[in-house]
Amino acid sequence: MHELSLAHEICRIAEANAGHAGPAAVREVAVEVGDDAGSSREPHVLSGSALAQPPSGARPRLIRLPGDVLRVSYLEVDDGRPND
Repeated sequence: MHELSLAHEICRIAEANAGHAGPAAVREVAVEVGDDAGSSREPHVLSGSALAQPPSGARPRLIRLPGDVLRVSYLEVDDGRPND
């Protein structure tokens, strides 16, 4: 259940920070997860039912680090502009 709560919070952060493009434009969500963060480091943390909701289709990316870090590192958002 802990991982499901984390996935929901990651989605909330992504939606809140997607900007004017909106949550449907989120293409990738990167999360830094430390060895001592007390959470599973497996990709299913981000690909469970929480990411079936907006931002749907977002690719999860886990960045493994030492320590107890657990944070959203970046969002890749399609803003409709040509690659820049």
